[in-house]
Amino acid sequence: MLHCLRSTARALAFSSLILTASAGTLLAADPTGDWRVADGVANIRVAQCSGNMWGVVVWEKIPGGRDKNNPDAAKQSRPTLGMPILLEMKKKPGADAWEGQVYNAKDGQTYSSTIKPVGSDQLEIQGCVLGFLCGGETWSRVGPPIPASPANGVAKGAKSSGTQAKTAAPAPKTTGSTAPGQKADTVGDICLLPDIARLAH
Repeated sequence: MLHCLRSTARALAFSSLILTASAGTLLAADPTGDWRVADGVANIRVAQCSGNMWGVVVWEKIPGGRDKNNPDAAKQSRPTLGMPILLEMKKKPGADAWEGQVYNAKDGQTYSSTIKPVGSDQLEIQGCVLGFLCGGETWSRVGPPIPASPANGVAKGAKSSGTQAKTAAPAPKTTGSTAPGQKADTVGDICLLPDIARLAH
């Protein structure tokens, strides 16, 4: 009888270990959340919008930046805060990686890029982002993973102003996404931003 109890206990412990390892693997492969770039000048929020990953500047060390190098003159005065930089990253088949494009505000160009979670607290960026990521860089997690946005279904038909959609869904929790002395999050659910809502279809 004692032998049966020990065998059952070992089997349960082994099963628990496998489940814990599997859960860790699932968490490790989640690129969503807020990430601090390597030199600390910005935080990028990555979220799934209409099935693809998008990344937006949600905090900047020096506030008030403008997209002055954008080749589209109409966008040169837009703030860098709230600006999409990871564009429509699609899941790579059979890999914990996403491929898409990256907007580089330093030269106003868009480049091919890949993002890949490393563990649960790092995100590898391959490509060229904002001029300081040419060749690749690792970002550090500063905010928890973000559940799929309720705006995913809304994004296709969202108005360009985004006002109606913003009242429909709460902003994600952003614990740890701002640096000491910085204002609280003003970007919220990135799937509701007009630039993403218009393109994520």
